Amino acid sequence: MHASFFIDSFKKNLEKDAIVWRNSTYSYSNLLEKYFYWEKKLSQSSISSGTVVVIEADFSPNAISLLLVLININSIIVPITDSVKSKKDEFIEISQGEIIIEIDNKDNVEIKKIEGKPNSINKYYKILKGKKHPGLVLFSSGSTGKSKASVHDLTYLLSKFKVKRHRFVAITFLLYDHIGGFNTLFYILSNLGMIVTAQDRSPSEVLRLIDKYNVELLPTSPTFLNLVLISEEFKNYDLSSLKIITYGTEPMPKTTLLRFNQLLPKVKFTQTYGLSEVGILRSKSKSSDSLWVKVGGEDYKTRVVNGMLEIKSKSSMLGYLNAISPFTNDGWFKTGDLVEIKNDYIKILGRKSEIINVGGEKVYPQEVENILLSNPKIKDATVFGEKNPILGNIVCANIWLNEEYDKKNKIKIDIRQFCNQNMERYKVPVKIFLINENLHNARFKKKRS
Repeated sequence: MHASFFIDSFKKNLEKDAIVWRNSTYSYSNLLEKYFYWEKKLSQSSISSGTVVVIEADFSPNAISLLLVLININSIIVPITDSVKSKKDEFIEISQGEIIIEIDNKDNVEIKKIEGKPNSINKYYKILKGKKHPGLVLFSSGSTGKSKASVHDLTYLLSKFKVKRHRFVAITFLLYDHIGGFNTLFYILSNLGMIVTAQDRSPSEVLRLIDKYNVELLPTSPTFLNLVLISEEFKNYDLSSLKIITYGTEPMPKTTLLRFNQLLPKVKFTQTYGLSEVGILRSKSKSSDSLWVKVGGEDYKTRVVNGMLEIKSKSSMLGYLNAISPFTNDGWFKTGDLVEIKNDYIKILGRKSEIINVGGEKVYPQEVENILLSNPKIKDATVFGEKNPILGNIVCANIWLNEEYDKKNKIKIDIRQFCNQNMERYKVPVKIFLINENLHNARFKKKRS
């Protein structure tokens, strides 16, 4: 019963509001009713300790209560969402799924056995089954091509939620199959807060929910915050209930952070740090408008080796299902994130895999994007590298302009001149592509291609 402390807490707080879903509010009593219903229902099925269960859902009363039941019967849980629909069959095969639970946008549930030849049990599943511990399989976004499947022992990931912290009304912005979404859900449940679910994660809908339900905590991404600025939807809603905005998943543009601090001066902005492989670390920003942050806390240790952040924790994943181990011989996870250090603080520069090597000079995409976004003509920008036979790589940029311009070549020349005035020559984009679309994926992270 690895989630029993949640259930015990719910029983003592039956009347408190737990979930807002599709404009209806459910109490902890309602959540318990659903939990006991599914506990009985699953006991009559073939789902038991060690069963690999793929659960396709977004946050909803049934999706949350089913997740708790699956944890307590020691299933190995593989959450997926619409954002990975094109990879669904691939993820089921990699995770060796045995049962799939599909929960639609009306909260209807369908449980089906996954047909196919039996798979050999991998070593990480054997460990979980031997200990009778629940497991969690999370797929990375696969920004470099192939999605990696990390296997967690949920006993360790859930243990930190036994420590009581602040109660918040929060939006589940980060997705059901994302480590940040998982962390938000269990933080709020462990502190008997209220979860406000968003079926549509557009700026207008998220801000509408903040206004209507007096949301205090918004966990999100820098890309989404930039979209809020671009849309100017903040002018249409009362956001005075907000106390904290946490942001992570990718580096934050300095221009975006400064503009939001001016827009919402009473809100505390906190940078978070986490990965599918290690969970979410506790963090403390130097200030609301600073990109310097302390990370670690409780079970986490950090170190920087050759400019790259490494993490050691009991709650780190057991390993990948479909890739070699990223751990050092002494148990440190190599994050792939390059950082600067100043006293006890770090500043995240970007993924090592995204650094552009131009004739031996390193170019950090985020650095170039920060300068581009300071140009009033530019709404959004994404910088990436392209192979070049002479320099090795050249810098390229997808740029979304604030308005239409008739002379496309003229605006490109203007942008390059602006770059030449504000950055070293080797950082200036050689190729500029003008596009009229959002530059992010379904997880609200920048697409660097």
